[in-house]
Amino acid sequence: AAHRTLPLNTRLSVPNLKTGRSVEVTITDRGPYKDGRVIDLSKAAAKKLGMVKQGLVPVRIQDVAG
Repeated sequence: AAHRTLPLNTRLSVPNLKTGRSVEVTITDRGPYKDGRVIDLSKAAAKKLGMVKQGLVPVRIQDVAG
């Protein structure tokens, strides 16, 4: 996943607020640079969230302890 400011290697839980599906990701890149977007997910993570066709969905990002 990519995030503008979180430290690299940060582990996050990212739930899709519409479906309730959740995926754990690691921040490995910087971005997104488009206004209004908080996180970019890999295609594999997007598939797990069931959001590949939509492209954009509301999510929450939560730090994974440990």
